[in-house]
Amino acid sequence: MDSKKQFFLECYQLGIIKFGRFTLKSGIESPFYVDLRPLASDPKILKRLANYLLDMLPLDNFDLICGVPYAALPMATAMSLESYLPLIIKRKEAKDYGTKKMIEGIYTKGQNCLLVEDVITSGKSLLETIPEIENEGISVSDIVVVLDRQQGGKEMLESKGYRVHTLFTISEVCKMLKEEGHLCDDEVLRIDDFLKGNMVKFEEKKRPSYEHKLKHADHSVAKKLLEISLEKKSNLIVSADVISTQELLELAEKVGPHIVALKTHIDIITDFDPDTTILPLKDLAAKYNFLLMEDRKFADIGNTQELQFSYGTYKISNWADFVTSHVIGGYDSLDCFLNVGVVAILGMSSKGTLTDKNYQDEALKIAQSHPNVIGGVSQKQIPEELLLFTPGVNMGESGDGKGQQYHTPEHVFRNLQTDFMIVGRGIYKAEDAEKAALNYKITGWNAYLESL
Repeated sequence: MDSKKQFFLECYQLGIIKFGRFTLKSGIESPFYVDLRPLASDPKILKRLANYLLDMLPLDNFDLICGVPYAALPMATAMSLESYLPLIIKRKEAKDYGTKKMIEGIYTKGQNCLLVEDVITSGKSLLETIPEIENEGISVSDIVVVLDRQQGGKEMLESKGYRVHTLFTISEVCKMLKEEGHLCDDEVLRIDDFLKGNMVKFEEKKRPSYEHKLKHADHSVAKKLLEISLEKKSNLIVSADVISTQELLELAEKVGPHIVALKTHIDIITDFDPDTTILPLKDLAAKYNFLLMEDRKFADIGNTQELQFSYGTYKISNWADFVTSHVIGGYDSLDCFLNVGVVAILGMSSKGTLTDKNYQDEALKIAQSHPNVIGGVSQKQIPEELLLFTPGVNMGESGDGKGQQYHTPEHVFRNLQTDFMIVGRGIYKAEDAEKAALNYKITGWNAYLESL
């Protein structure tokens, strides 16, 4: 493939950027004007553009592709043809006849859609488009943009948890044009001054510190978790997805000094016994000062959940400090979890999850109002009165081939403003689990501090 610079210069010859004095839609006077629609008139360039954009992306993460109307529609179409990702079309306005749909195409709830935009300024058009797609039960995690005007839109979208991939920035473009003699020093300086003086400003709400959350926490388990975090300078929860008591206890011994909680799936332990599994595990939790989080993901009517919680082989109520639960059974289904904290499953990290926007909104209302709930599991920001637990954190991989999509510690603390990251295979599958846990602990704590 030709060089990125050479490719841009060919695009530039189509008149996609003009320099001078232009009044933008916002009323601001700009020294440059960008219009990428001419690219659609050159099939060779459009095809190459599609491949440049696709090369930046983890394509296995996406089921669909959609262009923001109208300029990005031909780009998304070209990307669909090159990648074989099915295309859906988002209307600018719904038809007043027929189905009156905003989204056209073949799709199913739970699919993940890549969003394509030509130019990003404030990000407003994307914020209008994303909810209309998510309302169809389709998730949006990534946005690919041809040109970033560097006026705050990319940063604003990333602060809301979206990953934004940009092919060019206006600064990069100006540098290339200056090198080729298409721009003089005065023009570049004028553009630089414009960008510095006309950043789109958004109110930056700082994430609350652990100290702040501890001060305002009502539930005893939330308080204990935050106290441990501050004492150990850790926000790490290790997922112990092992299948024997020996593996469980050995892992707890190794990672105990570095974690705030150990997350168990106790029903996968093949040799479970209350005396030889739970009692030693509770001793280790006391020894290293961490809590036990049983990831049971309860999902039934209240009476059944109460039986599952307190009776049967595992008697979770006897030893777990907090548990996970779906809220599909409604508000009253959470009443049975006495003397423990509940982490509500608001959204899942797996590709194709059915926890669409409408479900997440309704689940969040329950989580905010129920006294047993201390927080939620989500891939997006949630209200600060709840603790946010983010699974799918891994420093070395983007996915596992089974639908699990990973995020880095930096991403979840900076962009999602998570409170606790949950790491599984990155630690229990590591050659040295203790060293890996320490590494994640340090990285996670530093990421938290940098996000304040």
